[in-house]
Amino acid sequence: QVQLVESGGGLVQAGGSLRLSCAASGNLFSSSTMGWGRQAPGKQRELVATITSGGTSNYADSVKGRFTISRDNAKNTLSLQMNSLKPEDTAVYYCNLVNWLGSYWGQGTQVTVSS
Repeated sequence: QVQLVESGGGLVQAGGSLRLSCAASGNLFSSSTMGWGRQAPGKQRELVATITSGGTSNYADSVKGRFTISRDNAKNTLSLQMNSLKPEDTAVYYCNLVNWLGSYWGQGTQVTVSS
């Protein structure tokens, strides 16, 4: 059973920074592709950053150059450093784990960016 618990969300002014963390249970973390998705009110969930088990990262165009995804396989943790935040980054942010068993999501953490 995979459990993903996000933390680090909050309210920040435009131009500010936040760092999100995700703690994963079980022994599948190091062999899985991890990611961060977000869902704004009235919109579909979108993946904004992914990182493979080998450490290759990819970003959505909307966050490229501002967000950095990283992982610590020894601690089963995933992070998302978000800089230069914009009001349009406001959303619930979810941790995602993908492997041969399927795709798993955490319960999310709210990020609100005020203008």
